[in-house]
Amino acid sequence: MRRLLTFVLGLLSGALVGAATAILLAPTSGEDLRSDFQTRFSRFREELQSAADERREELERQLEAMRHPRREIPLEDR
Repeated sequence: MRRLLTFVLGLLSGALVGAATAILLAPTSGEDLRSDFQTRFSRFREELQSAADERREELERQLEAMRHPRREIPLEDR
């Protein structure tokens, strides 16, 4: 598990450095670059919030299912 976490963190770090380098070396004006960056960051933040909301709802459903498990009817009683 620790190796996987280390790998994922390295992958994300590399992607972040690569994206920052590409943005900084892009042949666009500073104003266009800032506008593009703000747009992309806003979109990323919205997607991240949406994913967090979906995960929260899923965990709430699982918690509710654990709090109130369905009672199984034994085969003999059916």
